[in-house]
Amino acid sequence: MEQLTWTGGMGWLNPGLGLAVAVMILAYLGQMVVSLVPATGARTIGSGAVATADQGISGLFGRVGSWAFRAVLVMILIYLVAGIVLGPAAGIFGGMARQLLPVWIALIVTFALSITYKRRLGLYGKLFDSTVGMIGFALVMFWVYTGVFGGVFDLLVTHDSLSQVSGMKNKLPGTPLARAEDGEYPWFLLGGDNLARDVFTRLIKGAWVVVQIAPMATLFAFMVGITLGLPAGYYGGKLDVFLSFLANLILAFPVILLFYLLVTPEIVLTGIPNYMAIFLFIFPLIFLGVLLNSRFYTQPSLRTPLLIGVLGIAGWLYLSLVSTNGALVDAPTYRLPGLPAAVDLFDIDPGVLVVFVSVVFVNAPTVFRIVRGLTLDIKTRDYVAAAQTRGEGPWYIMLWEILPNARGPLIVDFCLRIGYTTILLGTLGFFGLGLASESPDWGTTINAGRRLLSLYPHAAIAPALALLSLVLGLNLLADGLREESLRD
Repeated sequence: MEQLTWTGGMGWLNPGLGLAVAVMILAYLGQMVVSLVPATGARTIGSGAVATADQGISGLFGRVGSWAFRAVLVMILIYLVAGIVLGPAAGIFGGMARQLLPVWIALIVTFALSITYKRRLGLYGKLFDSTVGMIGFALVMFWVYTGVFGGVFDLLVTHDSLSQVSGMKNKLPGTPLARAEDGEYPWFLLGGDNLARDVFTRLIKGAWVVVQIAPMATLFAFMVGITLGLPAGYYGGKLDVFLSFLANLILAFPVILLFYLLVTPEIVLTGIPNYMAIFLFIFPLIFLGVLLNSRFYTQPSLRTPLLIGVLGIAGWLYLSLVSTNGALVDAPTYRLPGLPAAVDLFDIDPGVLVVFVSVVFVNAPTVFRIVRGLTLDIKTRDYVAAAQTRGEGPWYIMLWEILPNARGPLIVDFCLRIGYTTILLGTLGFFGLGLASESPDWGTTINAGRRLLSLYPHAAIAPALALLSLVLGLNLLADGLREESLRD
């Protein structure tokens, strides 16, 4: 079996793609250079319109760049469709395109339904009026679907992420297996790493690690920040001073050093991360309880059973989350009993729990300051005064008047903070902290591949590009949401 090239039978398109990319880059560079040249010989036409020779050249460069960009997109689409149809016959890209077929289908369905019903979907629907927002959303959802389909259902992977295949150590992308058995995928699409494991499979599994931790940890950090930031901004006084002092105290400590301290084995063995989990993870329950109580306070017949049901299920999930092997804390010298194993819904890997807690603890003070600042501004608005005049309670005003009107900046910051969390996870994995050494997370994979970067760059470059594309998508998504939220 022959070594796969990157484009295989579609190689005839490579010169055209290279030419289009070169023209696009040169055109946009030319437009930037022309824009830096001072305008000369400007003449006023009509009521204030200014036409210059430089503006004409700049416009020409812009049009050329735009057409070249469209040509690049068309050629990439051709590569993608040909890869899905031809598979490995279209090279490494073709093999990956076919393996990712469920992801492409999910993306097409998501975009089709979202664009069809965008006028009914609020801010999310307006996102599809922004080109930047759609590009960011596509990148983010690509990795979300990749993580779900590859990490949960194993639909995308070609080999086991931990299996070591004889003769595949540090092999280049597209290398065929020397003795592939029936039913076994015959290539390492992105090559092998220094332990002869499939880089493509580990890339897919690493996406699932990020999809599990980053959004949920950011959500928990927002629950903590919102629950404390709203009363601090609304009530002010000593409560505000005290909570702001605690937030500033945490923020004054270097973030990376704080992470290192929280995830080091010596700190983990003391049980401190477990106590932090017990404390921090209770905030979503507090938030839900106060939210429902303030909304249905005047309807006790509905409020009481609703609170019992919702908080009962949430409490069960909370205890399952903080309990591991029937213990809340399992230090070498003592054990704090937790939820019995018979009713414990799931156990989280201790390494994942430590990283999760660290991310929540580091991000919560920043969210607190944002929510507090928004609350200080919004509480002076007329509709808040009207709610106070109606006799609404403070928590009703905070959660049902102030918080909804702060959703725009908070949603944007939520997207950006997932990106920051993804980078932090990659940083921790790179330095071998928190997650297990055999974990397929992108930071650990980059660290394993960097040792032979000058000879075999594929093992480190693939996860690095994945990390870059996800963070880029989150930033573009945040820009799109910010643009649309300003129009509300």
